[in-house]
Amino acid sequence: MQNPHYRCPLCQNPLHLHATTFRCENNHSFDMAKEGYVNLLPVQFKHSKDPGDNKQMVNARRAFLEQDFYLPLRNKLVTIYKEAVQSTEPNVLDIGCGEGYYTSAHKTPGNQVYGIDIAKNAIRIAAKKYQDCQFSVASIAQLPFADASIDWAYSVYAPIKVEEFHRIIKTGGDLVVVSPGEKHLWQLKSLIYRTPQPHDESPPQMPGFELIEQTRLAYEMNMANIEDRFNLLAMTPFAFKSSDALTKALTDAQQFTCETDFIIRRYKRH
Repeated sequence: MQNPHYRCPLCQNPLHLHATTFRCENNHSFDMAKEGYVNLLPVQFKHSKDPGDNKQMVNARRAFLEQDFYLPLRNKLVTIYKEAVQSTEPNVLDIGCGEGYYTSAHKTPGNQVYGIDIAKNAIRIAAKKYQDCQFSVASIAQLPFADASIDWAYSVYAPIKVEEFHRIIKTGGDLVVVSPGEKHLWQLKSLIYRTPQPHDESPPQMPGFELIEQTRLAYEMNMANIEDRFNLLAMTPFAFKSSDALTKALTDAQQFTCETDFIIRRYKRH
């Protein structure tokens, strides 16, 4: 395994891999888990005992994604990457990678691909399944990478921390941000809200980055399987709006069609 380009979350010095332990010059050490990931989120940086998505949400999202309902999005992200990346051996980062569904698709023989997420449940699954990528538990607010060490980064529905993204991405490097378009999951929202509101499509403020490409990807998902419908619900914030009426509607419908609406923006770091 190539030595990953991690930095110590405690002192910001480079971490070097010795056997199965990452260690910095100040002797801070972080052991690799048996699944192959490293936890770079020290306990003092946690805001809760088990931060990030809970196990139920992680498992629902994994089951839903494994049915490839979001495969067109994954393929689009990989196409953008392969057509635009400049470096011959780039460092690629999936910010908020979850179970690694998008992460592994970016792996090529020449690059090194990282996935980080604050949810240990998700990272454990990703590292076990996709052993050709490097996974770590870490906070988006304090990414465990050296300044200007990443060539290509992307974020699918993860929080935007512009200063931190600007710090780790090389000058001339790229950042791809996926956010919901106004009609994303409209049919699901219509079952929950009396007057559903469209998503705000305003682009995020990205000082230090230039928007160079924006595309929309929209298509319908047909879910004959009831389990798929509830996995979709469980992996979204709408899960907290669940009700008997919603359960009945999702269960009774012979066919459930729900549209996706993704906005994909590619930025160049100044």
